[in-house]
Order: sequence, then structure tokens, then C-alpha cells
Amino acid sequence: QVQLVESGGGLVQAGGSLRLSCVASERTFDTYSMGWFRQAPGKEREFVAGVIWSGGGTNYTQSLKGRFTISRDNAENTVYLQMKSLQPDDTAVYFCAASRLLYVSQSASSYHSWGQGTQVTVSS
Repeated sequence: QVQLVESGGGLVQAGGSLRLSCVASERTFDTYSMGWFRQAPGKEREFVAGVIWSGGGTNYTQSLKGRFTISRDNAENTVYLQMKSLQPDDTAVYFCAASRLLYVSQSASSYHSWGQGTQVTVSS
């Protein structure tokens, strides 16, 4: 399994922005589709955004489209999640995950490797 390490979380005021990063340990990173998920306290893990192996296709949960942008740099084995206009409801632990599928799946069961997560807290 590929090892994934997220960073970039923190405390931000409502309306602010953050950029999360996820670095993969394997050179085969560019064969994986990558996803970002989040889990708030007492809630189920939910899909946020995903990008296919080439970076040429993305998918977002509809409610976040326009505020969140996913991208990847295969030369750096890194996937990013740019988040803007953050709201308290965005408070959660954010996870990146890798999938062998050639398309972006919104189902957590499609992803075989997960990072440990990074906490994002948005204050009102």
C-alpha cells in the first residue's frame, strides 16, 4: 500500500482559506486516482473531491463545488485541496486516499490506501 501523509490543516476564521497537501511515498503515484474525504465529529466520512491519475479529470461533491479545488503534481507525488470561503460546517478531519480505479469514485470503499488525516477547524 502507498503511504500518504497530509498536511496544511489548522485553525482558520470563517471566510478564510487553506490549502491541504498529501504526499505519497510511491513512484507509482501517477497511476492512482486520488480523493479527499472528510469526517466531522459524530458524522460519517464523506467524499469531498477527487482527481484521476493524469490530473485531467476531477469530481466534486456538489455542495462544495466552486469553493474547493483539487489538483495534483505527479512530479512531486502530491495532491492538493485548495479550500476557500471556509465555514464552520467545513470543520472536520480531512483525509486523502488512493484508488487504482481509472475514474474518480465517491465511495470510500474504492480507495485502498489512506492517510492519517489533518484537522481543519473553522471558527465563526
